[in-house]
Amino acid sequence: MAVPSGGVKEDSFNVLDLAEYTKNRPWWRKVFAPSSGSSAEKYNVATQLVIGGVTGWCTGFIFQKVGKLAATAVGGGFFLLQIANHTGYIKVDWKLVERDVNKAKQQLKFHSSGKKVSPEVKSKVDEVIIFLKKNVILTGGFAGGFLLGMAS
Repeated sequence: MAVPSGGVKEDSFNVLDLAEYTKNRPWWRKVFAPSSGSSAEKYNVATQLVIGGVTGWCTGFIFQKVGKLAATAVGGGFFLLQIANHTGYIKVDWKLVERDVNKAKQQLKFHSSGKKVSPEVKSKVDEVIIFLKKNVILTGGFAGGFLLGMAS
């Protein structure tokens, strides 16, 4: 750089505000680097279908196994509670249960009548919709694979 006649070096720097820079970038670009865009930009249709199908099948298979385990645990717990109630080990105050259920119903009606969605939830939903629109083939493969995984 040239030094002016006064002998003092003049440097000009561009200031980059990282807070503003990261606000306008999706999370996957922050994590995986700027070159990672949608999969439609990087992979052909067959590759997208295979990736979506395999990940969907794995997810569906895991959901199926975990769902069966959870249903068995909850059902078994209710079964044991009914046996304990029938044999007299526990006594259920059904009037209290009915009152609490009615109170919970009223609270659910009150909260659902507002139907206000927070801006954070709305922005995340918008991000997901944009992602799904950009990666339709991958999403379709995932959905198909998920259903196959649930069925197997």
